[in-house]
Amino acid sequence: MQTFLLRHSFISLILFSLATPLSAQEFTSLSIVDLQKLGLQANGLVQAARSQVDMAKADVVAAEAFPNPNVSIKVGPQSKRLPSSITGPSNNYREVNVSQAIENPFLRSARIGSSEALVEARQASLDQVRADLAAQLRVRAYELLLRQEEARMETGIYDLMKEIYRRIKVSVDVGETARFELIRAETEVLSAENRMEAAMLNAERARVALIQLAAGSLQSGFEISASLNDPVNFPTLEELRQEVVQSNPDIRRLEAEQESASLRIDREKASVLPRVNILYENYQDAQFSTNVAGVNLEIPLFYRRRGEIDSAIYDSARLRDTLLYRRFEIGQQLESAWQAKEIARRRVEMFEGGIVTEAQLALNIAQTAYRLGERGFIEVLDTQRVLRGVLGDLLQARFELQSAAAEIDRLRAHYPKEHIIE
Repeated sequence: MQTFLLRHSFISLILFSLATPLSAQEFTSLSIVDLQKLGLQANGLVQAARSQVDMAKADVVAAEAFPNPNVSIKVGPQSKRLPSSITGPSNNYREVNVSQAIENPFLRSARIGSSEALVEARQASLDQVRADLAAQLRVRAYELLLRQEEARMETGIYDLMKEIYRRIKVSVDVGETARFELIRAETEVLSAENRMEAAMLNAERARVALIQLAAGSLQSGFEISASLNDPVNFPTLEELRQEVVQSNPDIRRLEAEQESASLRIDREKASVLPRVNILYENYQDAQFSTNVAGVNLEIPLFYRRRGEIDSAIYDSARLRDTLLYRRFEIGQQLESAWQAKEIARRRVEMFEGGIVTEAQLALNIAQTAYRLGERGFIEVLDTQRVLRGVLGDLLQARFELQSAAAEIDRLRAHYPKEHIIE
């Protein structure tokens, strides 16, 4: 038993040093919203998605640009090949050619509209990344709270087992109880200690996972100013269905991509029209000076971009079918998340409505009877295991309730907007 106590003291010291930062470190208490803002601002995936939006905006600038003129200048000496009495004196030769493409207005409008729709699609993709990350941060935060609650519960059970062990040891020393009871109690204490250590390490692992998800923006000594008992309030399911269809980033992205694909069809069809170039030519030599203006037409006589038009049509059909399926799928995901929330809520109400109280009362009665000698150690262990299982189920049900709420907020893109430093 002395070896057991030394081992416990050493391990407890290690776990305490892991779970408790140095006193010189500053403790930071963060709400769930503050945590989400920090993570959204620091996470590299959000920054990469924001860069995609900036790239799409740059593509709009390129689509709005007018075609540049084409200027060709030729200059050189003219040397005589016949006697000067026939050709005159030598002189310089100069030729200037200018061409300017006249852009098809239908083609230009479709190109610009397609690029602007892609900006909306990239913005929706950015919102999707934000919503996913915000939901993950929220779930990870409540997972940390869950693991901390489990560690506190296992610590309380361990303290109870140590107290029972102490009482049994006293009874064994005075000869009132068989030594077999002491061996069994020591086994239960070791089992409770192992569960406590595992719960503490799981809490630290959840803390590290949250720091990793927040891209290192959290201090090592941070605390979450939230609870698994936080209220979960939503509009009605019908209101959520309408909200999700309008605000879900994936649906908005597909709608914008479908609009861009439809405009691409118009762009390809407009490309079939003849292309017009205005030409101007100035020519000077020793004897002549010429100014010529004209028009150059590129007529799609043999190939009328049938392949490009069909490709755009099929791409638009693909996006339309994908959009219809995603609307249905996201609606089903909302239904599933709502049902998970209701199931978790009912479980929490069931446990809080009397099951936990009854289990706690049974343990108190068993402990009192054990102290009075009316019940044995086995009855105390049985009631303690029942209470431990009930409390564990209650904590898990509360965590599942918060996880379902995070999923609903993810589907409707409900998250705090991070502060963007320009």
